[in-house]
Amino acid sequence: MSHTDRAPLAELEIDPRRWVSLSILLLAGFMNLIDVTIVNVALPRLQENLHATSSQIEWVVAAYVLAFALGLLPFGRLGDTIGRKRVFIVGVLCFTLFSALCGLAPDMPTLIVARVLQGLSGAMMMPQVLAIAQVIFPPQERGFAFSLFGLTAGLASVAGPLTGGLLIDADIYGLDWRPIFLVNIPIGILTVIAAWRLLPRMPANHDLTHDLGGVALAALCVFLLVFPLIEGHSLGWPAWTFAMIALSAVAGFVFVLFERSRARNQLSQLLPASLMSNHSYLLGIVMVTVFFSGVAGFFMVLAIFLQSGFGFSPLQSGLITVPFPLGVLLASIISGRLRGRWPRARIGAGAGLLIVGMSTLSVVVGAIADEVQHWQFVPPLFISGLGMGIAISSLFQTVLAQVPSRDAGSGSGAMQSFQQIGSALGIAITGQIFFSTLAGNLSTGAGQHPAFVESLGNALYYECAAFALIVVMLFFVKPVPAQGPAHGHQPQPVEV
Repeated sequence: MSHTDRAPLAELEIDPRRWVSLSILLLAGFMNLIDVTIVNVALPRLQENLHATSSQIEWVVAAYVLAFALGLLPFGRLGDTIGRKRVFIVGVLCFTLFSALCGLAPDMPTLIVARVLQGLSGAMMMPQVLAIAQVIFPPQERGFAFSLFGLTAGLASVAGPLTGGLLIDADIYGLDWRPIFLVNIPIGILTVIAAWRLLPRMPANHDLTHDLGGVALAALCVFLLVFPLIEGHSLGWPAWTFAMIALSAVAGFVFVLFERSRARNQLSQLLPASLMSNHSYLLGIVMVTVFFSGVAGFFMVLAIFLQSGFGFSPLQSGLITVPFPLGVLLASIISGRLRGRWPRARIGAGAGLLIVGMSTLSVVVGAIADEVQHWQFVPPLFISGLGMGIAISSLFQTVLAQVPSRDAGSGSGAMQSFQQIGSALGIAITGQIFFSTLAGNLSTGAGQHPAFVESLGNALYYECAAFALIVVMLFFVKPVPAQGPAHGHQPQPVEV
């Protein structure tokens, strides 16, 4: 361990502009998160205007998720190697340019390619967001700083559907759906300028060499897992999808062996071998995967339930979900005041509230006949939002607590990769439950409304089970010291 890692906090230079830096990082994170939620609103209009097939429409979403998941780990390590500020700025700049390409795309193939490039750009900037925040804040401030990421996620989840609906309805200069992508241009330009001038310049770890073999194996592993999860349902889960999932486990095993071999030869690793032998970090990664599988799958089936089942417009559907991000907002404020204390208890409390919220929503949905009353969704969605807001910052804090500063980028990138894998997994499982129940009900002559009601009710069982599993796993999680992460996690010196 280096002298910097061993130095007490008092001897380290604390960046005086860290809160300004955090606002820049949050702006970039908000831009990425809102892009994910805003696209869903525009899919029907995209299909109509560009004469897209259902498969092409699915790939508008899937191409971004797949590219994002593939790029997180190697770009996280690239930030550790050549400098996180540099990689962050390039990532934001590319995200802005490819957002413009999405908005100007003349046909579906161009749009899908642009979404791939946009996803890779998002993967370039997002690991740096958490990694930079992790090292510029002292332990006593880190809990509050991470709680603001939960606040940003809540704001993006409500702003995305509402902004998308408003922009499409406004039909600015006859551009129809295109402003949902073009809106990123001014935000991206502002972020690049602010980051260039205000973010601290963090020394690169030039001792870390590029692990091209690790990049290839990690990309292969993620592709073999995420691709069939995305495509499996729409194709009826043919045998090759399960073969790819099995092969992903083989590729993952080979990746671990390869990284350990590089560690024995004292070569840098894409995912440090020390992290792969860190049981607390690995358990945290599993928790992140399970947690986000519940969140992503839920919002997908709820949107289909409201829009396809009961005829709500995208804007009306977005308005119904507002209590959830409001709950996230309130819980993030509360979490910020706690300033990183009791992270394990807060994860348990958040998961418990999510179980209560989803269970209550299941009861509400089961009582619906032919009309959905907006107010019925307020209590369960608000309770669920509180749960997510309480748990998410503590979950990130707990996972990254044992990662030394020099590996913060790769540790953060790996965590976010599994966050995306969890989202794909949740969409696959929840979608399979929802659509198979729906198809079975409709084939037996059930009415549309009863069929959708039972389908959503069954899908909610998975959400409850996922968050219950989080509570169980907490019993095996190593507590994070109240004063902050271990000494290896102290902020590293920064240059302004």
